Amino acid sequence: MSLRSLGERRSSVRLYLPMKRTHHCAQLTKTDLGTTVSLSGWVDSVRDHGGINFIDLRDRKGITQIKFDPQDDANLGARAAHLKPESVVNIIGTVVVRPEGTVNAALPTGEIEINATGLEILNASETPPFPLDDAGGDKVNEDLRLTYRYLDLRRPKMTKNLQVRHKATKSIRDYFDSQEFIEVETPALFKSTPEGAREYLVPSRIHPGEFYALSQSPQQYKQILMVAGVEKYFQIARCFRDEDLRADRQMEFTQVDVEASFVSREDIYALFEGMLTKLWKDVLGTDIQTPIQRMTYTDAMNRFGVDKPDLRFGLELMDFTELFKTSSFKVFSGTATSGGAVKAINAKGLADITQGELKNMEEAAKSLGAKGLAFIKIEGGEWKSPIVKFFSDAEKTELTAKLNVEDGDIIFFAAAEWERSCAILGRMRLDAAQLLVKRGKLAIRHDDWKFLWVIDFPLMSYDEERGAFAATHHPFTSPVPEDIALLDSDPKKVRGQHYDLVLNGMELGGGSIRIHQPALQKKVFEDVLKIPTDVVESRFGYMLKAFTFGAPPHGGIAFGLDRMVALLCGTTSIRDVIAFPKTQKGQDLMAQSPTPVTAKQLKELHIQTVIPPES
Repeated sequence: MSLRSLGERRSSVRLYLPMKRTHHCAQLTKTDLGTTVSLSGWVDSVRDHGGINFIDLRDRKGITQIKFDPQDDANLGARAAHLKPESVVNIIGTVVVRPEGTVNAALPTGEIEINATGLEILNASETPPFPLDDAGGDKVNEDLRLTYRYLDLRRPKMTKNLQVRHKATKSIRDYFDSQEFIEVETPALFKSTPEGAREYLVPSRIHPGEFYALSQSPQQYKQILMVAGVEKYFQIARCFRDEDLRADRQMEFTQVDVEASFVSREDIYALFEGMLTKLWKDVLGTDIQTPIQRMTYTDAMNRFGVDKPDLRFGLELMDFTELFKTSSFKVFSGTATSGGAVKAINAKGLADITQGELKNMEEAAKSLGAKGLAFIKIEGGEWKSPIVKFFSDAEKTELTAKLNVEDGDIIFFAAAEWERSCAILGRMRLDAAQLLVKRGKLAIRHDDWKFLWVIDFPLMSYDEERGAFAATHHPFTSPVPEDIALLDSDPKKVRGQHYDLVLNGMELGGGSIRIHQPALQKKVFEDVLKIPTDVVESRFGYMLKAFTFGAPPHGGIAFGLDRMVALLCGTTSIRDVIAFPKTQKGQDLMAQSPTPVTAKQLKELHIQTVIPPES
């Protein structure tokens, strides 16, 4: 039996080579009236209007309405009536104007329709497991969407997200090309550097007992490229980190990675503000304000409680440490006199907070190290709280003046060491803002673009658990020149030449001017970070050696492409802008990975698995 006859027997549909597609499904207008066209795509819907069948044909560009009139061809109309949504078809027909009163202004093709003269079913579809329109698909459990990701990606919103990602990537490449940067690919298989984030290890078959690590970033390679004289490098780089997943994180992600020689921080700011200006214009047609505002790390923490503040709303933190040093409220006075910080924030209009909402905020505060959540409600002109009795009139007067306290407000407090006090109230600020948005008392638009450079981070932070200093970002960041002497006497006071770019409370990326002198880099490794000399040599020896052969001053930055595209698309989850993401459990539900491997594969790699017993 021939393939052709087999197809006819099984489906009553001929297997054929369709007429070449002449147009896409968002292209035809009244200027094409009378034209014979061939369209290919997916059946979006089938409708019967008094015996006349209509289908909406969809491709990645849009939708065109197709008309099957039984008076023209009864057999053709009958075949169209039995089409299932998501079937793949080829349509031949003539462009005609829609009858008066049936124009669809929401579609680019809404003034015309196609009078079908031919129909070929290229592939019939089963009934999809969930609606493929945006409204219906958004209500579906994400795991089901990810299991059938190829269907999920057919939804208009998801198709648009992929198009935005492509447009953004092209804009970025065009920009750096115009700035005379060259794109260089660096290896995905690198070496283990366990002092950073948790790595994915790859066993070597030809080197038993030895492992590669999937690259967490091209950091060391791009610095080596500067030593090599490349001067201006960029890469749309795939990176891997074995970390717990959240809405803005994936185990494999894409970053825009850039490095340049003979640059200062000001050069980097200007370079990337130029990129962002072009990107937002190319993708959204929006002009952004430059130069972008700058804020020191200390200022960001004091005012917003976080180093990536959302500037789209106020609710700023205020410091009352001096006020409460002599307070009769011992929790506050004890903290204030022992070197800690007492801070407060006025969530204006949130005195109607429910007990459940208050409980959730308290649990969030406790997760950050607070013993509880101190607050005062102002209702009917009265201050209501168990702690009010400890406050003097002078304290209440200063709180009222500095926080602009009014009826209907609620004041939240935090008393702890400075950084923790900031962090606790920073979280309360965000939670309060969401509750105010829910009540219609605060408007936060996703397209209100508030960019911010956060600068002057501390180069080092003290790791209490290890009893040693750790690099706040990474050990290759150069200190501010005037602070270098403090590396010996007080590393905590050393500022790094680091900068983060923040947008609407999300860190888009960060970078720094790098250490390029081998002696200074070795000093940071061994004297400040206390990494043993032999470990330094095994992990970074090649890099220190390279620096002895004329390493130029250099610096760079890396931007999370996924996060940036998510913001451009108006979504909070980067999974919505990645074609095939992993779940929060690190699984690909469609391909069903990860999976076990055979004993033979393990033997070839010289490894054994030890699976812990189920608890």
